[in-house]
Amino acid sequence: MKLRVYYEDTDAAGIVYHANFIKFCERARSELFFSSNIQAFTKNRHFVVTSINAKFIKTAFLGDILEIKSKAKEIKKASIIIEQNIYRIASIEKPLNKPELVFNADIKLAFVLDKKPAKMDKDIIDFLNKIS
Repeated sequence: MKLRVYYEDTDAAGIVYHANFIKFCERARSELFFSSNIQAFTKNRHFVVTSINAKFIKTAFLGDILEIKSKAKEIKKASIIIEQNIYRIASIEKPLNKPELVFNADIKLAFVLDKKPAKMDKDIIDFLNKIS
């Protein structure tokens, strides 16, 4: 998923506020499911974040174009760890020869059914295996 950094994403110096990297990852994970036709988000079933191991590698700035790449790192019956990397692929300040890694996170998600941890359906596990 690609996105541009807007003023609302930054602090007074035009630098992406640290919590927004996590928000960008959330959007990318959600978009994976929305574009797959897998019904992972309904009134009684969804994923919840149980842990985040994040590394802030470089600063991102107002106007940058970022790309968030997600891949399943570890799939269990009721949880998954997704590795998400955010790359700067364009900058209004300088030309880029190649994408620059600016953020990395391993995000653990638990599957919840009727407000309790539960096994993921086969269609969800099959989909997650495709993004490994």
